[in-house]
Amino acid sequence: MPAPRIKSPALLVAESGADRAGHGLKRTMGLFQLVCFGVGAIVGTGIFVGLSDSVAQAGPAVVVSYVLAAITCVFTAFSFAELGGAIPVAGSSYSFAYAGLGETTAFLVGWCLLLEYGISISAVAVGWSQYVNELLHSLTGWQLPAALSAGPGDGGVVNVPAVAVIAMACVLLVRGVRESARATAAMAVLKIAILVAFCAIGFTAFRHGNLTPFSPAGLGGIGAGTTAAFFSYIGFDAITTAGEEAKNPRRDIPVAILVCIGLVTLLYCAVALAAIGAIGGGQVGGRPAALSYVVNTVTGSSVGGAVIAFGALVAIASVVLTVTYAQSRILMSMSRDGLVPRVLQKVSPRTSTPVAGTLVVGVVFAIPAAFATLDVVVNLCTIGTLAIMGVVNIAVIALRRREPGLARTFRVPLYPVLPLLGVGCCLYLMYETGWTTWLQFAVFLVAGLLLYAGYGRRHSRLAARSGAAEVTPDAAEAAGSRPA
Repeated sequence: MPAPRIKSPALLVAESGADRAGHGLKRTMGLFQLVCFGVGAIVGTGIFVGLSDSVAQAGPAVVVSYVLAAITCVFTAFSFAELGGAIPVAGSSYSFAYAGLGETTAFLVGWCLLLEYGISISAVAVGWSQYVNELLHSLTGWQLPAALSAGPGDGGVVNVPAVAVIAMACVLLVRGVRESARATAAMAVLKIAILVAFCAIGFTAFRHGNLTPFSPAGLGGIGAGTTAAFFSYIGFDAITTAGEEAKNPRRDIPVAILVCIGLVTLLYCAVALAAIGAIGGGQVGGRPAALSYVVNTVTGSSVGGAVIAFGALVAIASVVLTVTYAQSRILMSMSRDGLVPRVLQKVSPRTSTPVAGTLVVGVVFAIPAAFATLDVVVNLCTIGTLAIMGVVNIAVIALRRREPGLARTFRVPLYPVLPLLGVGCCLYLMYETGWTTWLQFAVFLVAGLLLYAGYGRRHSRLAARSGAAEVTPDAAEAAGSRPA
């Protein structure tokens, strides 16, 4: 059996920073911008829309579900922090898998990242459309007709607001990362302020009786709620895609990841307690735009709900912006390696952004946003993300053995216990998604393998550099790469 094509961390870093024409990304993001970028990627549809789904599964015990989902993320966040500091490139988990497990696994991780980032763009855009109608109804009493604000699965024809928010994000991103970072920071601060204000309002009406029964569906409900709540944390790994645009990536990326997970967990638990304590889990579970409903119920006015709806629009728009950014950088890295078409790696000399890649991401993922339902894309996005996180935990172990001398600004504590726990938690939550989601995911992976065999394997620059279809040990060493 031929040795896997593995790309060394040194080669990954050496090849980053410029496309073939010599145009590179600019390092403009400091620690504050990275934290805001992470908050921007995480806090959105998962809490403003997905809270009601999690409560429907777990009841008031959704707080436990959020903590369990956070624990799963923390295990993997440690691994992302170690690899993000050691290999500060735009490829994120794709590049980590390339260095740790080889090209085939890396391609499948990149393929799953299309699922995580791309489908999550579609999912949050669908949630954005719900709050557009909520805000319009609060301000004018009028809403967009269902035919123009929902896909066929939700009783509509085409979701125009979902397409519009993706288009706006792409326009801002192609203008430059500095402008995008400023917009993301402003939106992150605003949505945190909105959620804090929601908590303040909700806790004024808090009643202990609304928390009983605490776990109406038992442990099974908490487990299902954890799987649903996990979607609320998707996006923290996007911080590592800024590895080539951060001023001090080896120091700031690990810190930003851990700060984001801690901040978001506290915020989510507070919001869930405030919502359920104010009106009860039965009123929150399964209700669209649940946070606006809570505020309207507590205050007896639609004004507060309108403010929450506006905050949700800002929050969800920032997720679309940051996740579109992350997806374009992943494709750029894969293109540099020859695994996807070369056009996706081209960086504009005027804006220092991958314009073509950004526009491709916007066009491709506006399609499911226009026609898909939120539930379908959330389940697929969740299982794909969990698979990626499991691979990153394994990559940490592989690189500790293969590259013991690699400069690491952060090391996973209690190694290898925490990475292994991370893998175990990911597998458990993947199991909880159900067999139909597993079947869809299996079909998705087979399609990825066919694409790799038909295009990626034949166009791999790592293989071409060695002058052979397979990378032999001597050729790999000459290329700066070592097979396992």
